[in-house]
Amino acid sequence: MNRSRTSTTLLGVGLGLAATAVIVASRKRDAGAAINLFDAAEARSVNQASFTQVPIIKQPLPTRVKALARIMAGAGDITVDLLASGKMASAGRSGGALKGAIMGFKRDGVTCVDKSIEGRDGPIKVRIYTPEALETAPRPLVVEFHGGGWAVGDLSTADWIASTIARDLDAIVVSVDYRLSPTHPFPAGLHDCYDALAWAASNMEMLGARAKRLGVMGESAGGNLAAAVTLMAREQGGPVIDHQVLLYPATDLRNSTRSRRQNMKGPVLVGNALDAFEESYAGKGDPTNDWRLSPLRARDKENLPPALVQIASYDPLYDDGVAYAEALRDAGVPTRLTAYTAMPHGYVNMPYFCRDAKAAMREVVAEQRKYLRADR
Repeated sequence: MNRSRTSTTLLGVGLGLAATAVIVASRKRDAGAAINLFDAAEARSVNQASFTQVPIIKQPLPTRVKALARIMAGAGDITVDLLASGKMASAGRSGGALKGAIMGFKRDGVTCVDKSIEGRDGPIKVRIYTPEALETAPRPLVVEFHGGGWAVGDLSTADWIASTIARDLDAIVVSVDYRLSPTHPFPAGLHDCYDALAWAASNMEMLGARAKRLGVMGESAGGNLAAAVTLMAREQGGPVIDHQVLLYPATDLRNSTRSRRQNMKGPVLVGNALDAFEESYAGKGDPTNDWRLSPLRARDKENLPPALVQIASYDPLYDDGVAYAEALRDAGVPTRLTAYTAMPHGYVNMPYFCRDAKAAMREVVAEQRKYLRADR
């Protein structure tokens, strides 16, 4: 059996073991701690040091996270060749209940409908989440971009996150099934995300989003896409975005940061896998100079919507999030930056392993409510 097939097989086995581990893992409360590094109302002083220049605060990893890390480590290395084989994408689409045991299931009280819309390069699948509760105030619209290294994931990847936003914020949520690399490298997925955003913004009334307020959000690679489409909307005179949520985003695809070195062994996301994901997505693009690939490289970050950026202390992308949040704040954008000090990359996507996921989502909803709810 070749290496790529072995890695994919182990990944599938790992999903099954992970589902079991949820049940047998320690019953003690594995909650970490969150530290708000700065808030929207805080202005940067001239002498204030960057948070990339101070130690990363870490609390001990919870038992369940350690168990998940051991399972994922057994799946083998993620390489450019493995991504090119398509086996990772196939594994990401399979799993069903087992995948849900890690990434969470759709919440009760929310209905979802899949729809195909037209993009510049052809059809794009979206999933529309609508609260079942009686509407008591005009609902805002949130467009969600799932994570997965630009190479893995589908509409079900965001079920827990999107349905939580729909239910707890009382909002309409549109999740986007954008094209994946390496079959469709940059800018294919980004074009899908922007086209879906434009479609959603043009159809608020039809979707039931009568508050006429628009938010975007994304996790990891999805955070990169959310930041990029927000910049594109400003540059192209596109939809007016009222708020952005960036969860452990990749913001500079050619940035050798402290956290990428310190956290290169993970857990969950390891440095070699991050390099493979970024190389596979970038294709022939230039992440050093093209802000659509590396939003941090955008020279002008003024006149962007308020932002919530969440980061994890055990994540190679910790400094990516810090640097982008600081750049937004320095440009006068109201920005809240929160570090989850006992969490790995992807913690919000793993609510049954990472108890801080629920606290993190409460923070997301609270920030979205400030800027998106007409009755706030």
